[in-house]
Amino acid sequence: MLERFIQNKKLDAAKLATKKLLSARGEANAQSMAVKLIDHYEHLDKRSQADFFHHLSSEFNPDPAKVVDAAKRYSTERNETSLIHLFQTVEPPRQELLRRVNRAPAGTATILKMRQTLLSYLKEHPAFRATDADMHHLLSSWFNPGFLELHQITWNSPAQLLEKIIAHESVHAIDGWDDLRRRLQPDRRCFAFFHPQLPGEPLIFVEVALVPGIAKDIAGLINKQAPVGEPKSFKSAIFYSISNCQPGLKGVSLGNFLIKRVAQKLIEDMPSLKTFCTLSPIPGFTQWLDAGAPMPEDKLSPVQWRKWQEAQKTYAAASPLWADRLKAGWHPERAPEADKAALLRLCALYLMHKTPEARGDAVAKFHLSNGATLYQINWAADLSKKGLQQSGGLMVNYLYELDKVEEQHEAFSQKTVCFSRGVAKLI
Repeated sequence: MLERFIQNKKLDAAKLATKKLLSARGEANAQSMAVKLIDHYEHLDKRSQADFFHHLSSEFNPDPAKVVDAAKRYSTERNETSLIHLFQTVEPPRQELLRRVNRAPAGTATILKMRQTLLSYLKEHPAFRATDADMHHLLSSWFNPGFLELHQITWNSPAQLLEKIIAHESVHAIDGWDDLRRRLQPDRRCFAFFHPQLPGEPLIFVEVALVPGIAKDIAGLINKQAPVGEPKSFKSAIFYSISNCQPGLKGVSLGNFLIKRVAQKLIEDMPSLKTFCTLSPIPGFTQWLDAGAPMPEDKLSPVQWRKWQEAQKTYAAASPLWADRLKAGWHPERAPEADKAALLRLCALYLMHKTPEARGDAVAKFHLSNGATLYQINWAADLSKKGLQQSGGLMVNYLYELDKVEEQHEAFSQKTVCFSRGVAKLI
């Protein structure tokens, strides 16, 4: 009871601080009020945070009557003055409030934490979506890649930073310091984006393997006992892991710029590199299989439709659920050739035709929308528990041909997937 009373007092103080901050005159007053607001917010519990977001979402919207008037004025006058007035009227006061919070010493970090928390409430509180949209809009501007700094992570980087790389690796877990040290040897690279307002805090990082050719399985790339390759053998750069470190930046595009910046830097440092591609997981594949591997007939030619039916029938002959199949001992290294052919064909169709859809495979969507080519699907490429569960051990090479990425990005925006002859042969 007492704790709730104290929380209500803190919540009232936070609400009052938002109004004072928005009405503050002068830079010094605004900054001091922003510091107070941050302090009040950081002492709110989960329930009070939700109430605070309700306050942001209901009290700082544009005035509907003024919006209508401004829109009518622009529709009749159609000049720069009326257009500017319309922009100023429709912008929620909430955006200026967030800008003022951002001016505080810890403002940027606080807004990132706020949005991370806000995202967890969206399903239960859809009314918070406008506040989330404002945060996303502002963060997209503040974290524009033009403002970001690209740095290589090395074994000599600060220990605190290296610990964050271990903690945030989300694709292929780093098994302690020995594993990390191997991933930072001369035939491996790790690059991260940083923001000037968040020193020492990586936003997103990519791990790269420098190898003679296109890698077909992940084990050789992350084996901490593997011998270090000779620089004269480096012909291909394999992007094998991309990890986001800031949940508050969800939806803010950073990864595509990171890959391109890293590729350019690698070319500058090692002109011998000729190939840039990924070795990527397929996190949505077995979920699609469990749903019956649906495929609209109008997306396929008659021959492809018949082959899809044959592959689906072969796959469905065993246990219908992927988890049950694994429990029964299925493994790609022991799978019959018919299973292999069926799964490779289904995977090719899944990536080619389902990726452009709203719920298409997230990793495929990222690379294909980034202008990469669906180059090769590899069997028994990831034999880890996670790899078998989410993709049956399959992995994909997405090829980045730097002179084609813009054209292929545009093609994917029109729902066209660019793929190699090798992939075409699978279907």
